[in-house]
Amino acid sequence: MTAETAGRRVQEVLDRLAGEEDGAAVAAAEDLVRELMAFYGEGLARIVALLGADGTAPLPAALLDDQVVSGLLVLHELHPENVQQRIRRALRSLPGRPAELIGYAAEAGSVRLRTAPGGCGCGGEDALRRDLETAFACYAPEVTDIRLEKAAPQPALLQIGRRPPVGADAG
Repeated sequence: MTAETAGRRVQEVLDRLAGEEDGAAVAAAEDLVRELMAFYGEGLARIVALLGADGTAPLPAALLDDQVVSGLLVLHELHPENVQQRIRRALRSLPGRPAELIGYAAEAGSVRLRTAPGGCGCGGEDALRRDLETAFACYAPEVTDIRLEKAAPQPALLQIGRRPPVGADAG
């Protein structure tokens, strides 16, 4: 389960409760979510401190590369990397590295990416955008706007070889 999936499920439960007549149940459910978040956040903060990531040692890369762990650290404001580092980590998590970071505007939550020329051919820009949205939801939820720019195609390589000898038989 990803952080995005978990968040969506919690929101669905809260929405179902909101449809009920009893407003007290909705308030109780929201209180329950807040208390559980505070409890898990405190536990994660202690784990991070015990691992030495409180400034004495970095968290292991395997933890930061894991989408669920990274999502939890971001959710509880414990992730040691800044948003641009997390954006790059999200891009590295995608197969084939289909895009590179050009810039990030924090005030707009907007990221500009350069896509590889020709793309991956596996669903086009819509599929790439969905993959990016999923990766950013886990690693950098601050990103709310994705702007894709196509990279200029690379010129074809000129093949330079030796000329066959004059009068050589081609067959």
